[in-house]
Parts: sequence; C-alpha cells; structure tokens
Amino acid sequence: MIKKRLLSWLLSGAVWLPGVAIADVDFDIKGLDDALMDNVSVYIDAIPENERRLNFRLQARVTDEIKKALQALGYYSPQINYTVEKQSDTDATVLLNIDPGQPVIISEVDIQLTGDAKKDPAFKTLLEGAPKKGEILNQGKYDALKSAIQSLAIRRGYFDADYTLTRLEVAPGLNQAFLRLHFSSGMRYHFGNVYYHNSQINEERLSSMLTFGEGEPYLVSDLGAFNQALANTGWFSSVLVEAGLNELRDDRVPISVSLEPAPRNQFETGVGYSTDVGPRVKIGWKKPWFNSRGHSLNTDLYVSSPKQTLESTYKIPLADVQREYYQVQVGLENVDNNDTKSLELTSSVSRHWKYDTGWQRSVYLRWLYSDYTQASVSDISNLILPGINFSRVRSRGGAMPSWGDKQSITFEMADPIWGSDINLYRVVGQTAWIRSLNQNNRFIYRAGGGGVFTDEFERVPPSLRFFAGGDNSIRGYSYESISPKDDKGKLEGGSYLATGSLEYNYRVSGNWWAALFADAGDAWTSSSPDWKTSVGVGVRWESPVGPISLDVAHGFENKDDNFMIHFSLGPEL
Repeated sequence: MIKKRLLSWLLSGAVWLPGVAIADVDFDIKGLDDALMDNVSVYIDAIPENERRLNFRLQARVTDEIKKALQALGYYSPQINYTVEKQSDTDATVLLNIDPGQPVIISEVDIQLTGDAKKDPAFKTLLEGAPKKGEILNQGKYDALKSAIQSLAIRRGYFDADYTLTRLEVAPGLNQAFLRLHFSSGMRYHFGNVYYHNSQINEERLSSMLTFGEGEPYLVSDLGAFNQALANTGWFSSVLVEAGLNELRDDRVPISVSLEPAPRNQFETGVGYSTDVGPRVKIGWKKPWFNSRGHSLNTDLYVSSPKQTLESTYKIPLADVQREYYQVQVGLENVDNNDTKSLELTSSVSRHWKYDTGWQRSVYLRWLYSDYTQASVSDISNLILPGINFSRVRSRGGAMPSWGDKQSITFEMADPIWGSDINLYRVVGQTAWIRSLNQNNRFIYRAGGGGVFTDEFERVPPSLRFFAGGDNSIRGYSYESISPKDDKGKLEGGSYLATGSLEYNYRVSGNWWAALFADAGDAWTSSSPDWKTSVGVGVRWESPVGPISLDVAHGFENKDDNFMIHFSLGPEL
C-alpha cells in the first residue's frame, strides 16, 4: 500500500522517474485544433507498444514525436506539459497538454522554371496551387509540390529535367520560412517512331488505334490510352507500351510496343441459376483473332430447361478498329416455356459505330424463321427484318455501381415487298438508372416498353411478342406469366409492353445490402392494360463474381401464389 501511494505521488507531476516501468501507456491530448491533433496522434500512435514504459526514455520519445508532428504543419515552438491522470501496477494514462505556440509564416516563395516548361500551361496550372507568401508553413505541401513538378515533367516528356536548387529554410526564432525551388526542365521531347514486337496482327491495323502522331508533344497519358486500346481488342494476352528513354535522339523519343498474342482458341464454361429459368449452363468457344486482320469468332451454347440457344458471331473490324465494325451472326433457339413452343433460326449482318459520348449505333438486316405453337395457334413464320438500335451504358463503382445508367431503343420492320410473310413494325426500349445518396444508400429505377404493330398478330413469332413477369421484369409473378390469354386460358403474348420498378438499397454491413422494391406493368393487346403490381424485400451480396440477389415479392393480382421467391446472379445494368 505504501509503495502504491509513493508511486502515485511521484507520477502525478510533470517529471517521470527513470526507475518506473509501467506498461500499456495511453495518451490523452489536449490544447490542439483538429488538424494539429490528428497529426500528433498519428506520430504518437506510431510508437511501438513494447516501448511504452513510463520512464524518461518514453518522455523524450514522445516529446520528439510531438515536435516533428507540429513542425510538419509549421509550429516550431510548442510547450508540452505532462500529467499522469490514471495509473495502476500495469497501465497508465498520460495527459499531454500542448500549446503549439506561434506558427511559422512563409516570408518568401522563390519558384523558378527554366527551359521549355516555362511556357507550358500545365506547369502554370500546377503552380497556381503552390504555397503562398503569408501562409502558415506546411512541409507536406512543400514536399508534395516538389514531387508534383518532377512528376509532371516526366509525364509530359521533359526527360532531361532536374532541380538546380531545393531548399526549405526555417528561422524558428523569427517564425519565418523561405521556400526555394529552381527547376530546369530542358527541352520537351516529342513522339518518335513506333516499333511493334511479336505481333500477329497487321501493323497497319494496330497503328489505326494510335492516340498520338509522330512529332506530337509527348504525353504519358497518350501511351496509356494506346496501351488500353490494344488490350481492349482481345487480340493479345499481354500489352506493354513504353517510351525508349535510352534511345533519345534530337527531340524524339521512340515508342516500343511489346505484344504477346492471345491463345488462338479459348474455351469457357459456366453454371448459373435463377428462378426464371432454373439451372443454366454456358459453353463458349472463342477465337479472339481469326487472321492477321483481327477478325474474331465467338460461339456460345446456352442450355436451360425452358430455352436452349446456339449462337455464333463473326466480327470484322474496320479501319477505325475501336469504333467501327461489321458483325455476322447465326443462331438456333429452342423454347418450351408455359404456352410457348418454338424453334427459331436466325441470321443477321450488322454495322456498328461507337461514339465519344458513349452511345453506340447499329443498323442491321436479319432473317428470322420460326416454327412455333403459341397458345392454341401453330404456324411457320418467315421474316426479313431491317432495323436500327441505339444504346449506351455508363457506370462507376464496380460490380454494384454507385452511379450508372443504361438506355436502349430498337426499331425494326418487316414487309412482303422484301420477302417477309407479313407486314410488321416493332419498337422496344428500356432504361435503368442507379444513383446513390452516399456509400450506404442507393436507388435503382428501371422502365421498359415496346409495341408490335401489325394486322396479322396471330402470325407474329413468339420471340417478337411481349410477356412480363419474373426476376428482371415484375417480381411476384412467375417468368413470362403475364400476357393476354385466349379462350382456353392459354398465354398468347401481347402487342404492347410496359414495366417499371423502383428499388431502394441500404448497406447493412460490408458487401451485404437490404432491398425494398415495388414493380408494376403489363403485357396487353386490347386498348388498355390491366396493370399488375407487386412489392417486396430482398438481400443483395456483392460477390466476387457479381451481384447476387434474393427477393421475396408479393404480387397483388397474382391468384396462384401469395409470395414468390426470386434468385438471380448478374449485372444490374
């Protein structure tokens, strides 16, 4: 008891004893504003636990760390008072009452650029954010500016650049600081010749993707854009675009492009499940480069209980490889779902354009042969359908975007003039929007609609009619169960479609989200729709392979099921 009282009395002042070794020392910092407090805390927290013993060595270490933390933000004359607030045989809490003193003010800023960088607007913009005379010294900003100037020089082709003077002078007694940065950039280099190594694709085709021209001022971002463009083609398993800094000549820097061809044949398999189609299997065969002109071939087989699809696509890039191409498709699809049975053959030729705005446009001509039974009607339909599509997808935030939207609209028509069995006009559109209030609250809005206009609707193939209901349509109703019915109660498919959904997601923890939603819509043929509505709750998991959704929904007009469970895996846009 006497020993504890003596220890308490000795530690209660501002002087620590060299013989006292109490472990687990914590600190309570007072007297500083938020910025100074945060920096001091970072420095003190870096002291290892095994060095936290209540003795003179720790006091000296703490004093040193506090001074370094404050000096970094311009305070060189702090007053530090130590008081032991609580202690036991094994731990103690030390109150650090700190008066930072008067700040050091920048009295002179001497930044000089020589060489071509002196007239470069990018450097002028950078220096607008430099420390100013009269500001409190912040060493971090000084160091960041010094690094930023050098980094900008490298990114913009000033490969001979270097500092002739870097100095930060501090006079603590006067509370003054003097910043000096003298930077000699030398000349700016320009792009030279481009050399390709180990490419199986014609160099002319590769050069069409260049984001720079010979003789243009060097920009590392242009190299990155070219590197990404080559990688996006799928022709190569690895791409490395780099400047030949060891081969500089005059004011030119040669560009080296090292390529590794992608395997000529690639195979993939996948297994999935959703309540719409049940288990499904995908088998894919891809030839990412069919020849030296960069043509490619992709064949996919999809198998599920209601639908089996075999589709092959041949892609022909044009002169602007990134933006323009032709596509030839052939496909076979068998459907046995609800009151629909059909076997369809299809082939198409399409021309595609991509724009800087993110929009894509395609015009196509497709042939559709369908041998089908829909409800109580069986027929064979042969259609030739020219059409046009506009679409755009934007997103930010990974597999479960925090921001994004999707738009798509398609027009197509058939006419006996060019060999179709019937006269038909069809339009289909959809949109989806994802917006977030913050990291934990997001909203999703979806809407879709369409119409098929013809005097011979009974001869329209099932794939061109409209059905609603299911995971990605109106939840609370089974897959494609919403449509007009014939006299026998069988689904006929509708001439028109309109669906909408509003969903709210709240992050519960980590990658787990809770969802509330309301869906509505109908597929109809008569003059007015009979709207179907539903509400529900769900769970979302941002898995490594994409969002996984589990929903429980109640369809208010669903006579067969009070509640339905919906499970799906796949992108939200």
